[in-house]
Amino acid sequence: MKQTAILLMLLPVVFAQDRRIVKEPKIPPRCTTLTANLVSQGATIAASDETKLDSPRIQHALDTCKPGQAVTLQANGRRDAFLTGPLDLRPGVTLVVDKGAILFGSRNPRDYDVEPGVCGTITVRGHACRAMINGSRVTGAGVMGDGIIDGRGGYSIIGQSITWWDLAEKARAGGVQNNPRIIVLSGCDDFTLYRIQLRNSPNFHVSYRGGHGFTVWGVIVNAPRNARNTDGINPGNSTDVTITRSFIHSGDDNVAIKAPKGEPTAQMTIAHNHFYAGHGMSIGSETDGGASAIRVSDLSIDGADNGIRIKSNFTRGGSVHDIEYEDVCIRNTKNPVMMDSHYTAGYGPAKDKLPHFTDIRLKNVRVSGSGTVTLEGYDALHPLGIRFDNVVFENPDLIKLKAAYADVTAGPGPFNLRPSGNEVRTVGVVGEGPSNVCASKWVPFPVPISQ
Repeated sequence: MKQTAILLMLLPVVFAQDRRIVKEPKIPPRCTTLTANLVSQGATIAASDETKLDSPRIQHALDTCKPGQAVTLQANGRRDAFLTGPLDLRPGVTLVVDKGAILFGSRNPRDYDVEPGVCGTITVRGHACRAMINGSRVTGAGVMGDGIIDGRGGYSIIGQSITWWDLAEKARAGGVQNNPRIIVLSGCDDFTLYRIQLRNSPNFHVSYRGGHGFTVWGVIVNAPRNARNTDGINPGNSTDVTITRSFIHSGDDNVAIKAPKGEPTAQMTIAHNHFYAGHGMSIGSETDGGASAIRVSDLSIDGADNGIRIKSNFTRGGSVHDIEYEDVCIRNTKNPVMMDSHYTAGYGPAKDKLPHFTDIRLKNVRVSGSGTVTLEGYDALHPLGIRFDNVVFENPDLIKLKAAYADVTAGPGPFNLRPSGNEVRTVGVVGEGPSNVCASKWVPFPVPISQ
């Protein structure tokens, strides 16, 4: 993997829609170094250490560090583990988890309670847990380092006989699980995630909302395929976002761009990344605030449930337009392309927010294996508008096609599917040309996959 990492760092940076000039981040100078007192035991710690929280000393260090500097968590011989409940980031201060160190999340739901006694339960609304790492309107902060932050979603909740992920599965029967996330950021302008491994979150790994200037560079997200709602990185209601040179293996969306009503969701670039298990490169399901000016390039999606995906429904839909996917390789994926205006999860009472996906452009995309391609607009007044330019399916006879209410433009490059269905119109002339080359994009996940 060393050679692969070097090659990734040498790739040209293509940031078409993030309006910033984005360069590789640098870890700031240290203001404080904290050394570990606990010893990891695989992906957890000893039961006798479960009450030995490091939160107070880490929080004190964050509170007293000057902007432009970093609090560094460092291993101390065999002692390599820290244990924390919720931490609050401060303006201009970076939390660094050094190589060889692991920051574990507490398994005690009472440490995360927003309402007393509710975290670790199933309720109607959910969202009753704080995250491990929280940022609220902190500018210029970050989380960096070559260490690991582990939410221990696969370990039993203290006081219960089930894990956080078991609780999520139990919620399928009704209600919402109250599980903590690893990182939740609200209104945090100029925030940076750099070279950190985020592992086994009980819920989303990273949620970023209401900020302007978010850089994710060289990050690894690692959760099992069957860990429900363990999204990788979810930016929303934000502008000038770049996610690059990262590796994401998750139990839900690898990246999900959220666009609920509120601040704009626009000017985003997702470039030079590798996705593995998960639900793909997604926009939605909340699109009622509108999403636009999003560019996805140089992406491999290997073994995910979904590939390129935009999803919404009549309770949370809106305009999604000016979205481009270029130089994308997809293989062994159940739904390589999925434009879904009737996404079923999360229905609410309102039925007047209709999704409308237009000016969706796929260029230089190659798909291998079987699967289903879904091209479905909402209705005749809200058709899907999509272009395929040099989009090649290696095994078109193995592709099931579902289409309705779609205006499809083909060309000028090759496109070897023939969409048809209720009010499906196809125009354009396809030409000849070499299909996208994908051999160099299939790289192994850089660390052992969580089980």
